[in-house]
Amino acid sequence: MRKLLNTLYVTSPDAYLSRDGENVVVRSGEEERFRVPVHILESIVCFNYVGASPALMGLCAEKGVTLSFLTEYGEFLARVTGPVFGNVLLRRQQYRMADDPLISARVARWFVTAKIANCRAVLQRAIRDHGEVVDRGSLGQASDVLATCLVRLENCEDLEAVRGIEGDAARVYFSCFNHLILEQKEDFAINGRNRRPPMDNTNALLSFIYTLLLHDTQSALETVGLDPYVGFLHRDRPGRPSLALDLMEELRPYLADRLALSLINRKQVTKPGFRKTEGGGVLMSDDTRKVVLAGWQKRKQEEITHPYLKEKVPIGLIPYAQSLLFARYVRGDIDGYPPFFWR
Repeated sequence: MRKLLNTLYVTSPDAYLSRDGENVVVRSGEEERFRVPVHILESIVCFNYVGASPALMGLCAEKGVTLSFLTEYGEFLARVTGPVFGNVLLRRQQYRMADDPLISARVARWFVTAKIANCRAVLQRAIRDHGEVVDRGSLGQASDVLATCLVRLENCEDLEAVRGIEGDAARVYFSCFNHLILEQKEDFAINGRNRRPPMDNTNALLSFIYTLLLHDTQSALETVGLDPYVGFLHRDRPGRPSLALDLMEELRPYLADRLALSLINRKQVTKPGFRKTEGGGVLMSDDTRKVVLAGWQKRKQEEITHPYLKEKVPIGLIPYAQSLLFARYVRGDIDGYPPFFWR
């Protein structure tokens, strides 16, 4: 298992990235704000239209450090990477499999099965840990519906049917998401999932964390040699990393949703850290983004025993572990892809 390196998040709108030898330097005007050796970085993620010098981009490409640019909403703008070193035979096999309707349906079913099972685990954990304060009836009913969705998936070999079941399960899960919010209920009330732009504080928080997870998942797929833009559940669309979106489905409940709930319930994020724009969308303040990023980095350092590999791994390496397992499946080293199930 590879070593978990650091991700540098740059949120200041007036920041500029430059190179000084083998160091990444963050400047604000003429002032140097931060510097870090490039060899300890895995990636750099910039929000708020941060600038970067060509020399810095060249250093990142040379050292295999991915440099990504996103808007303050977390919407993807651009990505600078070095040469693609993936195995061309692996990618060609991935393309052939993605073109096969039966294989696509089977792979999509694995991703969706793990997603629904992990969503159900979030609900059941809330009932177990906070049974005295949550609406056990509503959460239990939603959990039962998700269990039914899992039964419906068992022998499903039609891709559109798999997508339909995933949509049904997502609606049920987010319909009871308010019951998982134990503190600041009024400030973080959510009425279903919405995005582009998110229309409430909780959706803004979720969208931001999902963006962080997507970045890590896409980088992991590229690292193992797969094409993150050719998926199975999410079909091809120019500029959309479909396979990264596929893989992150099973990881959202455990890596992202639980972190969002923890930040809200522990009052690490609060209402003043969010503001409504004229268009109705909700933005996080720079300070709130920093709190979320710190929580994300801390979460990634925690260790679990991987349910399939039976090895202790940092949570931040789960996207890499799953990408590696999926590459093994594509190569034919294992008969099926073992998705990540939170136990």
